[in-house]
Amino acid sequence: MMHHHLRNLNRTWNHKRVYRIYTQMGLNLRRKYKKRLPARVIEPLVQPSAANLTWSMDFMQDGLANGVQFRSLNIIDDYNREALAITLDTSLSSKRVIRELDQLIAWRGAPEKIRGDNGPEFIAQTMSDWADSRNIDLKFIEKGKPYQNGYMERFNRSFREEVLDAYWFTRLKEAQVMAHAWMWIYNNERPHQSTNHWATKHR
Repeated sequence: MMHHHLRNLNRTWNHKRVYRIYTQMGLNLRRKYKKRLPARVIEPLVQPSAANLTWSMDFMQDGLANGVQFRSLNIIDDYNREALAITLDTSLSSKRVIRELDQLIAWRGAPEKIRGDNGPEFIAQTMSDWADSRNIDLKFIEKGKPYQNGYMERFNRSFREEVLDAYWFTRLKEAQVMAHAWMWIYNNERPHQSTNHWATKHR
């Protein structure tokens, strides 16, 4: 098409020369389109009336002393802000998220809703199929608006300040052990303003 257009403009370049210049200018590269997310229904962040109705989940990222990066999958119960899981690994796929959720469901039963952001692990088709098979409603916040998952954001901030930024881990296992120890204290001993200064387990 470009060759014929130039010929109509009285350019005498042959098609090989046109293609060579076209390629050198990078015009043959396909345009990358951003993946369009479906419109998200804005749902107010309201505390559930009982435990195990709505969970929230999110990822965090940090690194070991040797520079190896790892991620943290955090899951809480929105009712009393109880930490249900903190899973650390160098890679956490949607299948791994499902595995962790299945373990929680085997322990506590399934929630009605699970809230998360638009990360690829959460919006994956495998995740959607899994939720449908268990009659769980996946709720997604709007892109760039983490405050819509405010309970999770507050939890992440505490975990960041009191664990990830407070210690220098040399091995992933060290970080996981510390995360589990902190989670027990967070749930059983630490008073929370959001729960009238009771530990989450006492609510």
